[in-house]
Amino acid sequence: MRQLQEILYRSGLLEVIGDTSVSIEKVTFSSNEVATGDLFVAVKGTRVDGHTFIDQAVQSGAKAVVCERLPETLVPGITYARVADSSIALAFIAANYYDNPSGKLSLVGVTGTNGKTTSVTLLYRLFMELGYCCGLVSTVENRINEQIIPSTHTTPDPIKLNRLLSMMVDDGCEYCFMEVSSHAVVQHRVTGLSFAGGVFTNITHDHLDYHKTFDEYIKAKKGFFDMLTDESFALYNSDDRNGSVMVQNCKARISNYGIRTSSDFKCRIIENTFGGLLLSIDGHEVLCRLIGSFNAYNITAVYGAAVLLGQDKLKVLTALSNLDSVEGRFQYVVSSNNVTGIVDYAHTPDALMNVLNTIKDLRTGNEQVITIVGCGGDRDRAKRPLMAKIASEMSDKVIFTSDNPRSENPDTIIEEMRTGVSPVNFKKTLAITDRREALRAACSMSGPGDIILVAGKGHEKYQDIAGVKYPFDDRQVLIDSFKIFES
Repeated sequence: MRQLQEILYRSGLLEVIGDTSVSIEKVTFSSNEVATGDLFVAVKGTRVDGHTFIDQAVQSGAKAVVCERLPETLVPGITYARVADSSIALAFIAANYYDNPSGKLSLVGVTGTNGKTTSVTLLYRLFMELGYCCGLVSTVENRINEQIIPSTHTTPDPIKLNRLLSMMVDDGCEYCFMEVSSHAVVQHRVTGLSFAGGVFTNITHDHLDYHKTFDEYIKAKKGFFDMLTDESFALYNSDDRNGSVMVQNCKARISNYGIRTSSDFKCRIIENTFGGLLLSIDGHEVLCRLIGSFNAYNITAVYGAAVLLGQDKLKVLTALSNLDSVEGRFQYVVSSNNVTGIVDYAHTPDALMNVLNTIKDLRTGNEQVITIVGCGGDRDRAKRPLMAKIASEMSDKVIFTSDNPRSENPDTIIEEMRTGVSPVNFKKTLAITDRREALRAACSMSGPGDIILVAGKGHEKYQDIAGVKYPFDDRQVLIDSFKIFES
Protein backbone atom coordinates (compact mmCIF):
# COMPACT_ATOMS: atom_id res chain seq x y z
CA MET A 1 0.00 0.00 0.00
CA ARG A 2 1.35 3.41 -1.01
CA GLN A 3 0.07 6.97 -1.01
CA LEU A 4 -1.30 8.21 -4.34
CA GLN A 5 0.88 11.32 -4.33
CA GLU A 6 4.00 9.16 -4.13
CA ILE A 7 3.11 6.99 -7.12
CA LEU A 8 2.03 9.84 -9.40
CA TYR A 9 5.62 11.14 -9.62
CA ARG A 10 6.74 11.72 -13.28
CA SER A 11 3.34 10.56 -14.58
CA GLY A 12 2.74 13.69 -16.66
CA LEU A 13 0.03 15.20 -14.46
CA LEU A 14 -2.12 17.91 -16.02
CA GLU A 15 -4.89 18.16 -13.43
CA VAL A 16 -5.90 16.60 -10.12
CA ILE A 17 -9.39 16.61 -8.60
CA GLY A 18 -9.58 15.19 -5.11
CA ASP A 19 -7.24 14.02 -2.36
CA THR A 20 -3.80 12.66 -3.35
CA SER A 21 -2.91 11.61 0.19
CA VAL A 22 -5.19 8.56 -0.04
CA SER A 23 -3.57 5.13 0.25
CA ILE A 24 -3.71 2.80 -2.74
CA GLU A 25 -4.08 -0.96 -2.35
CA LYS A 26 -2.92 -1.85 -5.85
CA VAL A 27 -2.62 -0.43 -9.37
CA THR A 28 -4.48 -1.92 -12.33
CA PHE A 29 -5.50 -0.99 -15.87
CA SER A 30 -8.06 -3.82 -16.09
CA SER A 31 -11.51 -2.87 -14.82
CA ASN A 32 -12.22 -6.56 -14.15
CA GLU A 33 -9.40 -6.65 -11.57
CA VAL A 34 -10.45 -3.55 -9.61
CA ALA A 35 -11.15 -4.03 -5.90
CA THR A 36 -11.79 -1.69 -2.99
CA GLY A 37 -9.03 0.88 -2.54
CA ASP A 38 -7.37 0.44 -5.94
CA LEU A 39 -6.07 2.91 -8.50
CA PHE A 40 -7.52 2.39 -11.97
CA VAL A 41 -5.51 3.67 -14.93
CA ALA A 42 -7.64 4.15 -18.06
CA VAL A 43 -5.43 3.20 -21.02
CA LYS A 44 -6.37 3.46 -24.68
CA GLY A 45 -5.48 0.03 -26.07
CA THR A 46 -5.39 -1.29 -29.62
CA ARG A 47 -8.83 -2.91 -29.24
CA VAL A 48 -10.58 -1.18 -26.33
CA ASP A 49 -10.39 2.17 -24.58
CA GLY A 50 -10.10 1.95 -20.80
CA HIS A 51 -11.90 5.27 -20.45
CA THR A 52 -15.19 3.52 -21.21
CA PHE A 53 -14.72 1.42 -18.06
CA ILE A 54 -14.07 4.23 -15.56
CA ASP A 55 -17.59 4.08 -14.11
CA GLN A 56 -17.35 0.30 -13.76
CA ALA A 57 -14.00 0.63 -11.98
CA VAL A 58 -15.43 3.18 -9.53
CA GLN A 59 -18.44 0.97 -8.84
CA SER A 60 -16.02 -1.93 -8.12
CA GLY A 61 -14.30 0.13 -5.44
CA ALA A 62 -11.56 2.14 -7.15
CA LYS A 63 -10.41 4.96 -4.86
CA ALA A 64 -8.64 6.90 -7.63
CA VAL A 65 -8.61 7.12 -11.41
CA VAL A 66 -5.86 8.18 -13.82
CA CYS A 67 -7.10 9.14 -17.27
CA GLU A 68 -6.53 11.35 -20.30
CA ARG A 69 -10.15 12.51 -20.40
CA LEU A 70 -12.18 13.17 -17.28
CA PRO A 71 -15.61 11.49 -17.21
CA GLU A 72 -18.65 13.75 -17.56
CA THR A 73 -19.80 12.89 -14.05
CA LEU A 74 -17.27 12.95 -11.22
CA VAL A 75 -18.11 10.78 -8.21
CA PRO A 76 -17.62 12.53 -4.85
CA GLY A 77 -14.80 11.03 -2.78
CA ILE A 78 -12.95 9.68 -5.81
CA THR A 79 -9.64 11.25 -6.83
CA TYR A 80 -9.22 11.90 -10.54
CA ALA A 81 -5.81 12.59 -12.08
CA ARG A 82 -5.70 13.75 -15.68
CA VAL A 83 -2.48 13.01 -17.56
CA ALA A 84 -1.10 13.66 -21.03
CA ASP A 85 -0.67 9.95 -21.90
CA SER A 86 -2.13 7.14 -19.81
CA SER A 87 0.28 4.52 -21.18
CA ILE A 88 3.31 6.58 -20.14
CA ALA A 89 1.68 7.40 -16.82
CA LEU A 90 0.98 3.71 -16.14
CA ALA A 91 4.65 2.86 -16.66
CA PHE A 92 5.89 5.46 -14.18
CA ILE A 93 3.10 4.73 -11.70
CA ALA A 94 3.91 1.00 -11.76
CA ALA A 95 7.62 1.70 -11.25
CA ASN A 96 6.86 4.09 -8.37
CA TYR A 97 4.38 1.70 -6.74
CA TYR A 98 7.03 -1.02 -6.59
CA ASP A 99 9.70 1.45 -5.43
CA ASN A 100 11.55 1.55 -8.76
CA PRO A 101 13.10 -1.94 -8.60
CA SER A 102 14.99 -1.60 -11.91
CA GLY A 103 17.28 0.94 -10.24
CA LYS A 104 18.28 -1.69 -7.69
CA LEU A 105 19.40 -4.18 -10.36
CA SER A 106 21.81 -4.16 -13.26
CA LEU A 107 19.08 -4.47 -15.88
CA VAL A 108 20.12 -5.31 -19.45
CA GLY A 109 17.64 -5.25 -22.32
CA VAL A 110 18.12 -7.09 -25.60
CA THR A 111 16.17 -6.07 -28.68
CA GLY A 112 16.16 -7.08 -32.35
CA THR A 113 14.15 -9.28 -34.69
CA ASN A 114 16.01 -12.53 -34.04
CA GLY A 115 18.25 -13.75 -31.24
CA LYS A 116 16.62 -11.98 -28.29
CA THR A 117 15.56 -15.10 -26.41
CA THR A 118 18.86 -16.91 -26.95
CA SER A 119 20.90 -13.86 -25.93
CA VAL A 120 19.04 -13.08 -22.70
CA THR A 121 18.90 -16.76 -21.72
CA LEU A 122 22.63 -17.18 -22.30
CA LEU A 123 23.33 -14.01 -20.30
CA TYR A 124 21.19 -15.31 -17.45
CA ARG A 125 22.89 -18.73 -17.50
CA LEU A 126 26.35 -17.15 -17.85
CA PHE A 127 25.95 -14.90 -14.81
CA MET A 128 24.43 -17.72 -12.79
CA GLU A 129 27.48 -19.78 -13.77
CA LEU A 130 29.69 -16.92 -12.60
CA GLY A 131 28.01 -17.10 -9.19
CA TYR A 132 25.53 -14.22 -9.29
CA CYS A 133 21.85 -14.16 -8.37
CA CYS A 134 19.95 -13.31 -11.55
CA GLY A 135 16.57 -12.72 -13.09
CA LEU A 136 15.33 -13.48 -16.60
CA VAL A 137 12.44 -12.04 -18.60
CA SER A 138 11.96 -13.87 -21.90
CA THR A 139 9.50 -15.26 -24.41
CA VAL A 140 10.05 -18.81 -23.16
CA GLU A 141 9.95 -18.22 -19.40
CA ASN A 142 10.69 -15.78 -16.61
CA ARG A 143 13.08 -16.71 -13.82
CA ILE A 144 13.99 -15.43 -10.38
CA ASN A 145 17.20 -17.30 -9.67
CA GLU A 146 16.07 -20.94 -10.01
CA GLN A 147 12.34 -20.20 -9.69
CA ILE A 148 10.45 -20.45 -12.98
CA ILE A 149 7.52 -18.13 -13.62
CA PRO A 150 5.48 -18.79 -16.80
CA SER A 151 5.75 -16.20 -19.56
CA THR A 152 2.75 -14.92 -21.52
CA HIS A 153 4.40 -12.07 -23.45
CA THR A 154 7.90 -11.34 -24.70
CA THR A 155 7.85 -8.22 -22.51
CA PRO A 156 5.13 -8.06 -19.79
CA ASP A 157 2.93 -5.03 -19.13
CA PRO A 158 4.43 -2.38 -16.77
CA ILE A 159 2.63 -3.61 -13.67
CA LYS A 160 3.61 -7.27 -14.11
CA LEU A 161 7.11 -6.28 -15.16
CA ASN A 162 7.79 -4.04 -12.17
CA ARG A 163 6.24 -6.61 -9.82
CA LEU A 164 8.57 -9.23 -11.30
CA LEU A 165 11.61 -6.96 -10.95
CA SER A 166 10.59 -6.20 -7.36
CA MET A 167 10.43 -9.93 -6.59
CA MET A 168 13.92 -10.30 -8.06
CA VAL A 169 15.25 -7.55 -5.80
CA ASP A 170 13.60 -9.19 -2.77
CA ASP A 171 15.24 -12.51 -3.71
CA GLY A 172 18.71 -10.96 -3.86
CA CYS A 173 19.15 -10.70 -7.62
CA GLU A 174 21.97 -8.43 -8.76
CA TYR A 175 21.30 -8.72 -12.51
CA CYS A 176 18.28 -9.10 -14.75
CA PHE A 177 18.35 -9.85 -18.46
CA MET A 178 15.19 -9.16 -20.43
CA GLU A 179 13.88 -9.20 -23.98
CA VAL A 180 12.59 -5.86 -25.18
CA SER A 181 10.09 -6.23 -28.00
CA SER A 182 9.20 -3.46 -30.43
CA HIS A 183 5.62 -3.61 -29.13
CA ALA A 184 6.94 -3.04 -25.60
CA VAL A 185 8.77 0.13 -26.66
CA VAL A 186 5.83 1.63 -28.56
CA GLN A 187 3.34 0.68 -25.83
CA HIS A 188 5.62 2.10 -23.10
CA ARG A 189 5.93 -1.17 -21.21
CA VAL A 190 9.62 -0.42 -20.48
CA THR A 191 9.20 3.33 -19.96
CA GLY A 192 10.43 4.45 -16.54
CA LEU A 193 12.89 1.57 -16.13
CA SER A 194 16.59 2.11 -15.43
CA PHE A 195 18.78 0.07 -17.78
CA ALA A 196 22.44 -0.71 -17.20
CA GLY A 197 22.73 -1.53 -20.88
CA GLY A 198 21.04 -2.39 -24.14
CA VAL A 199 21.98 -4.90 -26.85
CA PHE A 200 20.88 -4.86 -30.50
CA THR A 201 20.99 -8.19 -32.36
CA ASN A 202 19.62 -7.48 -35.87
CA ILE A 203 16.54 -6.19 -37.65
CA THR A 204 14.67 -7.86 -40.49
CA HIS A 205 11.12 -8.15 -41.82
CA ASP A 206 8.65 -8.78 -38.98
CA HIS A 207 5.64 -7.32 -37.13
CA LEU A 208 4.59 -5.13 -40.05
CA ASP A 209 1.00 -6.05 -39.21
CA TYR A 210 1.49 -3.79 -36.18
CA HIS A 211 4.10 -1.25 -37.25
CA LYS A 212 2.82 -0.98 -40.86
CA THR A 213 6.19 0.01 -42.39
CA PHE A 214 9.77 -1.17 -41.95
CA ASP A 215 10.82 2.40 -41.09
CA GLU A 216 8.31 2.45 -38.22
CA TYR A 217 9.62 -0.92 -37.04
CA ILE A 218 13.19 0.43 -37.03
CA LYS A 219 12.00 3.54 -35.21
CA ALA A 220 10.37 1.38 -32.53
CA LYS A 221 13.58 -0.59 -31.94
CA LYS A 222 15.64 2.61 -31.88
CA GLY A 223 13.26 4.02 -29.27
CA PHE A 224 14.75 1.61 -26.75
CA PHE A 225 18.28 2.97 -27.24
CA ASP A 226 16.96 6.53 -27.09
CA MET A 227 15.88 5.72 -23.51
CA LEU A 228 19.39 4.82 -22.33
CA THR A 229 21.37 7.27 -20.20
CA ASP A 230 25.06 8.18 -20.12
CA GLU A 231 25.46 5.66 -17.30
CA SER A 232 24.40 2.80 -19.61
CA PHE A 233 26.13 0.91 -22.40
CA ALA A 234 24.76 0.31 -25.89
CA LEU A 235 26.10 -2.70 -27.79
CA TYR A 236 25.10 -3.19 -31.43
CA ASN A 237 25.74 -5.68 -34.24
CA SER A 238 28.12 -3.92 -36.65
CA ASP A 239 27.36 -6.49 -39.39
CA ASP A 240 23.72 -5.40 -39.51
CA ARG A 241 23.28 -2.46 -41.86
CA ASN A 242 20.86 -0.81 -39.44
CA GLY A 243 23.04 -1.43 -36.39
CA SER A 244 24.62 2.01 -36.31
CA VAL A 245 21.19 3.59 -36.89
CA MET A 246 20.03 2.21 -33.55
CA VAL A 247 22.63 4.17 -31.59
CA GLN A 248 22.45 7.49 -33.46
CA ASN A 249 22.23 10.28 -30.86
CA CYS A 250 22.27 7.63 -28.11
CA LYS A 251 23.55 8.98 -24.77
CA ALA A 252 24.99 5.63 -23.68
CA ARG A 253 28.58 4.41 -24.06
CA ILE A 254 28.56 2.80 -27.51
CA SER A 255 30.33 -0.43 -28.48
CA ASN A 256 29.80 -2.96 -31.27
CA TYR A 257 30.41 -6.60 -32.11
CA GLY A 258 30.67 -8.53 -35.35
CA ILE A 259 32.08 -11.30 -37.47
CA ARG A 260 32.50 -9.72 -40.91
CA THR A 261 33.37 -6.15 -39.94
CA SER A 262 35.93 -4.50 -37.72
CA SER A 263 34.41 -4.22 -34.26
CA ASP A 264 35.11 -3.77 -30.56
CA PHE A 265 34.23 -7.41 -29.86
CA LYS A 266 35.40 -9.47 -32.82
CA CYS A 267 34.47 -13.09 -33.54
CA ARG A 268 35.75 -15.54 -36.13
CA ILE A 269 34.16 -18.93 -36.83
CA ILE A 270 36.82 -21.65 -36.98
CA GLU A 271 34.52 -24.69 -37.10
CA ASN A 272 30.75 -25.13 -37.27
CA THR A 273 29.49 -28.70 -36.77
CA PHE A 274 26.67 -30.56 -35.03
CA GLY A 275 29.13 -30.85 -32.16
CA GLY A 276 29.13 -27.08 -31.71
CA LEU A 277 31.04 -23.96 -32.66
CA LEU A 278 34.77 -23.42 -32.37
CA LEU A 279 35.19 -19.65 -32.23
CA SER A 280 37.97 -17.13 -31.90
CA ILE A 281 36.68 -14.24 -29.80
CA ASP A 282 39.03 -11.35 -29.19
CA GLY A 283 41.90 -13.68 -30.11
CA HIS A 284 40.89 -16.46 -27.67
CA GLU A 285 39.62 -19.82 -28.93
CA VAL A 286 36.44 -21.11 -27.29
CA LEU A 287 34.41 -24.25 -28.04
CA CYS A 288 30.68 -23.67 -27.55
CA ARG A 289 27.87 -26.23 -27.62
CA LEU A 290 25.59 -24.01 -29.70
CA ILE A 291 25.38 -24.50 -33.47
CA GLY A 292 25.28 -22.12 -36.43
CA SER A 293 26.68 -18.77 -37.49
CA PHE A 294 23.64 -16.97 -36.05
CA ASN A 295 24.59 -18.37 -32.65
CA ALA A 296 28.13 -17.11 -33.15
CA TYR A 297 26.58 -13.64 -33.19
CA ASN A 298 24.52 -14.38 -30.07
CA ILE A 299 27.55 -15.70 -28.21
CA THR A 300 29.65 -12.66 -29.19
CA ALA A 301 26.89 -10.29 -28.09
CA VAL A 302 26.67 -12.07 -24.73
CA TYR A 303 30.46 -11.94 -24.33
CA GLY A 304 30.52 -8.22 -25.15
CA ALA A 305 27.68 -7.41 -22.75
CA ALA A 306 29.35 -9.37 -19.94
CA VAL A 307 32.65 -7.55 -20.44
CA LEU A 308 30.86 -4.19 -20.52
CA LEU A 309 29.26 -5.18 -17.20
CA GLY A 310 32.78 -5.50 -15.77
CA GLN A 311 33.31 -9.27 -15.95
CA ASP A 312 36.72 -10.90 -16.54
CA LYS A 313 37.13 -11.88 -20.21
CA LEU A 314 38.68 -15.31 -19.63
CA LYS A 315 36.16 -16.26 -16.95
CA VAL A 316 33.36 -15.28 -19.30
CA LEU A 317 34.75 -17.36 -22.18
CA THR A 318 35.25 -20.37 -19.90
CA ALA A 319 31.69 -20.14 -18.62
CA LEU A 320 30.30 -19.70 -22.16
CA SER A 321 31.87 -23.02 -23.18
CA ASN A 322 29.72 -24.78 -20.57
CA LEU A 323 26.36 -23.43 -21.75
CA ASP A 324 23.82 -25.48 -23.71
CA SER A 325 21.42 -24.32 -26.41
CA VAL A 326 18.11 -22.67 -25.57
CA GLU A 327 14.89 -24.67 -25.82
CA GLY A 328 13.37 -24.49 -29.29
CA ARG A 329 16.39 -22.76 -30.81
CA PHE A 330 18.12 -25.15 -33.22
CA GLN A 331 17.27 -28.00 -30.85
CA TYR A 332 17.92 -31.34 -32.49
CA VAL A 333 17.20 -35.02 -31.98
CA VAL A 334 18.52 -38.01 -33.93
CA SER A 335 16.43 -41.09 -34.72
CA SER A 336 17.71 -44.66 -34.59
CA ASN A 337 17.73 -44.51 -38.42
CA ASN A 338 20.16 -41.60 -38.22
CA VAL A 339 17.64 -38.98 -39.33
CA THR A 340 18.32 -35.61 -37.68
CA GLY A 341 15.29 -33.57 -36.65
CA ILE A 342 15.76 -29.87 -35.85
CA VAL A 343 13.15 -27.77 -34.05
CA ASP A 344 13.60 -24.02 -34.34
CA TYR A 345 11.52 -20.94 -33.53
CA ALA A 346 12.37 -19.40 -36.93
CA HIS A 347 9.20 -17.48 -37.79
CA THR A 348 10.64 -14.66 -39.91
CA PRO A 349 12.20 -14.85 -43.40
CA ASP A 350 15.65 -13.94 -42.09
CA ALA A 351 15.53 -16.44 -39.22
CA LEU A 352 14.44 -19.23 -41.57
CA MET A 353 17.22 -18.36 -44.00
CA ASN A 354 19.77 -18.38 -41.15
CA VAL A 355 18.69 -21.83 -39.98
CA LEU A 356 18.69 -23.28 -43.50
CA ASN A 357 22.11 -21.73 -44.19
CA THR A 358 23.40 -23.36 -41.02
CA ILE A 359 22.02 -26.71 -42.17
CA LYS A 360 23.66 -26.13 -45.55
CA ASP A 361 27.01 -25.60 -43.82
CA LEU A 362 26.56 -28.78 -41.77
CA ARG A 363 25.38 -31.20 -44.48
CA THR A 364 27.73 -33.37 -46.48
CA GLY A 365 25.73 -33.01 -49.68
CA ASN A 366 24.25 -36.51 -50.01
CA GLU A 367 21.34 -36.11 -47.59
CA GLN A 368 18.06 -34.36 -48.30
CA VAL A 369 16.68 -31.46 -46.26
CA ILE A 370 12.94 -31.61 -45.57
CA THR A 371 11.46 -28.39 -44.17
CA ILE A 372 8.10 -28.13 -42.40
CA VAL A 373 6.94 -24.54 -42.09
CA GLY A 374 3.80 -22.46 -41.59
CA CYS A 375 2.93 -18.88 -40.71
CA GLY A 376 0.92 -17.49 -37.83
CA GLY A 377 -2.58 -16.13 -38.32
CA ASP A 378 -3.56 -12.54 -37.46
CA ARG A 379 0.05 -11.52 -38.02
CA ASP A 380 2.19 -9.96 -40.75
CA ARG A 381 0.81 -11.40 -44.01
CA ALA A 382 3.55 -9.90 -46.18
CA LYS A 383 6.15 -12.37 -44.90
CA ARG A 384 4.12 -15.47 -45.85
CA PRO A 385 5.24 -15.75 -49.51
CA LEU A 386 8.79 -14.81 -48.47
CA MET A 387 8.93 -17.67 -45.96
CA ALA A 388 7.68 -20.12 -48.61
CA LYS A 389 10.12 -18.82 -51.21
CA ILE A 390 13.10 -19.28 -48.89
CA ALA A 391 11.99 -22.75 -47.74
CA SER A 392 11.41 -24.00 -51.29
CA GLU A 393 14.68 -22.61 -52.63
CA MET A 394 16.84 -23.92 -49.79
CA SER A 395 15.26 -27.34 -49.15
CA ASP A 396 14.91 -30.57 -51.12
CA LYS A 397 11.31 -31.00 -49.97
CA VAL A 398 8.92 -28.63 -48.24
CA ILE A 399 5.69 -29.29 -46.36
CA PHE A 400 3.54 -26.23 -45.75
CA THR A 401 1.39 -26.67 -42.66
CA SER A 402 -0.55 -24.88 -39.95
CA ASP A 403 1.34 -22.84 -37.35
CA ASN A 404 -0.83 -20.82 -34.94
CA PRO A 405 -3.71 -19.91 -37.28
CA ARG A 406 -5.57 -18.06 -34.52
CA SER A 407 -8.77 -16.63 -36.06
CA GLU A 408 -7.69 -17.25 -39.68
CA ASN A 409 -8.36 -20.28 -41.87
CA PRO A 410 -5.07 -22.24 -41.95
CA ASP A 411 -5.71 -23.33 -45.56
CA THR A 412 -5.93 -19.68 -46.59
CA ILE A 413 -2.60 -18.94 -44.86
CA ILE A 414 -0.96 -21.84 -46.69
CA GLU A 415 -2.31 -20.65 -50.04
CA GLU A 416 -0.90 -17.18 -49.39
CA MET A 417 2.46 -18.76 -48.59
CA ARG A 418 2.47 -20.81 -51.79
CA THR A 419 2.22 -17.68 -53.95
CA GLY A 420 5.90 -17.16 -53.14
CA VAL A 421 7.02 -20.49 -54.62
CA SER A 422 8.48 -20.27 -58.12
CA PRO A 423 7.19 -22.73 -60.77
CA VAL A 424 10.53 -24.54 -60.85
CA ASN A 425 10.28 -25.34 -57.11
CA PHE A 426 6.57 -26.07 -56.92
CA LYS A 427 6.94 -29.81 -57.51
CA LYS A 428 8.94 -30.31 -54.34
CA THR A 429 6.31 -28.69 -52.12
CA LEU A 430 3.36 -30.28 -50.37
CA ALA A 431 0.54 -28.87 -48.24
CA ILE A 432 -0.63 -30.79 -45.16
CA THR A 433 -2.73 -28.56 -42.92
CA ASP A 434 -2.69 -30.86 -39.88
CA ARG A 435 0.69 -30.15 -38.23
CA ARG A 436 0.97 -33.59 -36.61
CA GLU A 437 0.34 -35.30 -39.95
CA ALA A 438 2.87 -32.98 -41.59
CA LEU A 439 5.59 -34.07 -39.16
CA ARG A 440 4.70 -37.73 -39.65
CA ALA A 441 4.79 -37.31 -43.43
CA ALA A 442 8.26 -35.77 -43.23
CA CYS A 443 9.49 -38.70 -41.17
CA SER A 444 8.01 -41.19 -43.63
CA MET A 445 9.80 -39.43 -46.52
CA SER A 446 13.17 -39.37 -44.78
CA GLY A 447 16.03 -41.79 -44.97
CA PRO A 448 19.31 -42.32 -43.12
CA GLY A 449 21.35 -39.13 -42.93
CA ASP A 450 18.46 -36.84 -43.90
CA ILE A 451 17.67 -33.64 -42.01
CA ILE A 452 14.14 -32.54 -41.05
CA LEU A 453 13.64 -28.92 -40.04
CA VAL A 454 10.46 -28.08 -38.12
CA ALA A 455 10.29 -24.29 -38.14
CA GLY A 456 8.12 -21.63 -36.59
CA LYS A 457 7.03 -22.69 -33.11
CA GLY A 458 10.18 -23.78 -31.30
CA HIS A 459 9.60 -23.82 -27.54
CA GLU A 460 5.82 -23.37 -27.76
CA LYS A 461 3.80 -26.21 -26.28
CA TYR A 462 0.51 -25.37 -27.97
CA GLN A 463 -1.30 -24.52 -31.18
CA ASP A 464 -3.55 -21.46 -31.09
CA ILE A 465 -6.62 -22.37 -33.18
CA ALA A 466 -9.73 -20.16 -33.16
CA GLY A 467 -8.94 -18.78 -29.71
CA VAL A 468 -8.22 -22.16 -28.12
CA LYS A 469 -4.68 -23.29 -27.24
CA TYR A 470 -4.39 -27.03 -27.92
CA PRO A 471 -1.40 -28.95 -26.49
CA PHE A 472 1.27 -29.39 -29.17
CA ASP A 473 5.02 -29.79 -28.75
CA ASP A 474 6.98 -29.95 -32.03
CA ARG A 475 9.94 -31.73 -30.47
CA GLN A 476 7.83 -34.41 -28.76
CA VAL A 477 5.67 -34.97 -31.85
CA LEU A 478 8.85 -35.31 -33.91
CA ILE A 479 10.26 -37.90 -31.49
CA ASP A 480 6.97 -39.84 -31.50
CA SER A 481 6.88 -39.72 -35.31
CA PHE A 482 10.44 -41.06 -35.52
CA LYS A 483 9.38 -44.09 -33.45
CA ILE A 484 6.55 -44.90 -35.88
CA PHE A 485 8.91 -45.19 -38.85
CA GLU A 486 11.98 -46.65 -37.16
CA SER A 487 12.81 -50.07 -38.58
